[in-house]
Amino acid sequence: MVASKTAGRAARRLIDLESSDRRRFRLDTASAPLQVIQGSLSGRAGGHRRPWLKSLHRTADGTLAGLGLCMLALSGLTLHWQNEWAVSYQKLEAAQVLEHRLQEAAAQLERHHLGVVGKPGQLVPTSSDKLIFVPPPPRRSGPATAALLPGLDWRKAAAGY
Repeated sequence: MVASKTAGRAARRLIDLESSDRRRFRLDTASAPLQVIQGSLSGRAGGHRRPWLKSLHRTADGTLAGLGLCMLALSGLTLHWQNEWAVSYQKLEAAQVLEHRLQEAAAQLERHHLGVVGKPGQLVPTSSDKLIFVPPPPRRSGPATAALLPGLDWRKAAAGY
């Protein structure tokens, strides 16, 4: 009977120990990530016993902080350069539109002059290499320029001219 009582007590103690170990294990696993983070960011944990480990943690923390700042700086520069590219691209598109309008105007003037002359075989097509600067003639008063405007042909230039 005494043996059965001691065996029962021993079994209860073993069950109590197992349950307390389980509780402690649950607490340890729940707070383990926090302890790892807290241990790496604080200088207290294990500093006396392993100074090289403490310096390694400080070096890793400094490196991570530096890389984070570099990442933020590069992100800011990327956004700035993207904005500059967008502005330059808009200017390029505006220049292309103006170039197209200039080509249409030159084609329209050429058509007008060909129609007025009546001999298109004698005229040479225009190009920027053959252009020369001629000073403007002195101004004359009179309606001579206003009479030419209604004679212009305002049709659109053919595409790809």
